[in-house]
Amino acid sequence: MGSLFLVRHATTEASRTGRMLGQRIDAPLTPDGVELARRTGRAIADELQALPHQVLRVLSSPARRCRETAAAIADALRVPDAQVEEDPRLWEIDYGRWEGLTADEAMARDGELRRAYAADPYAVRMPDGESGRDVRERAFAALLPVERWLAEGRGRAAVVVTHNHVVRLRLAALLGIPMRDYRRRIVADPGAYSLVTFGSREPVIRRVNVLPR
Repeated sequence: MGSLFLVRHATTEASRTGRMLGQRIDAPLTPDGVELARRTGRAIADELQALPHQVLRVLSSPARRCRETAAAIADALRVPDAQVEEDPRLWEIDYGRWEGLTADEAMARDGELRRAYAADPYAVRMPDGESGRDVRERAFAALLPVERWLAEGRGRAAVVVTHNHVVRLRLAALLGIPMRDYRRRIVADPGAYSLVTFGSREPVIRRVNVLPR
């Protein structure tokens, strides 16, 4: 059995203020976000103490906010920074022309498209950006090999530090939730992690959106 910790990066100014932060603005964590990332790392370290892991991988989106979160987690797990694997397929959704806007500002600018996106974010692309389906195609291509690696050996663990849409899409797929509902039915808070184990049978979802204290 292998264990996957699926982590959303910790707090940025955009996540604090409700602005869309995708691929076009590479923002850092806030000071509170840095401390939250450290708490997330300690919480995952505590979880791993109860698991028979022998091999540990830490993977990250190349976004600065994810790299900073992954560095804090790697430090808590005593994994050298040089061993953190970056994968561009784990980037957040591309918000296109809505990057940096709030939902209300996007509605004021592109009301019809924003309503269509809210109804089915999996199928509808944002202007000059991506849809949930686009994110699923590239992000799952990165995640599924990691999950197979976890299932194929005992004592394996992986921490994947990524983004809001990636986490929600993967959890929705694992839970059997219709993909058009991934934003409505799943929450991924900054700094939260979910834990899924993989083995010879179906994946087992053991934690969802755990916020460390």
